[in-house]
Amino acid sequence: MALVIPDVLEESCATRQALERLASKWRVLLVYALLAGPARHADLRRRVAGISQKVLTETLRDMEADGLVERRVLKERPPQHVEYALTALGKTLQEPLAAICAWALESGVAEQSQPHDQRG
Repeated sequence: MALVIPDVLEESCATRQALERLASKWRVLLVYALLAGPARHADLRRRVAGISQKVLTETLRDMEADGLVERRVLKERPPQHVEYALTALGKTLQEPLAAICAWALESGVAEQSQPHDQRG
């Protein structure tokens, strides 16, 4: 099967639109965090170092709107308990993200991005 390379420079390209949605580091990190299973907001904030509460909330809402994340209300009465889980569409990102991880390890790109004084 031949590799099809879309014209990602065209605004109407579906691949470009997908890349624009997934290009946020927070989205990718949240997908990784949710691959382990559903999690509550506070758990995600602890797991994803450096993300603010505001950015976490906004990113989860955007991911829900894009169909990547499902918000589940576990307890209706205050205090309300809510958890987030990847949808079937969100779970399809596991394989492409695993390929990126494998590439980063194999290419040594993580080592190359360290400041010169931290390299071995």
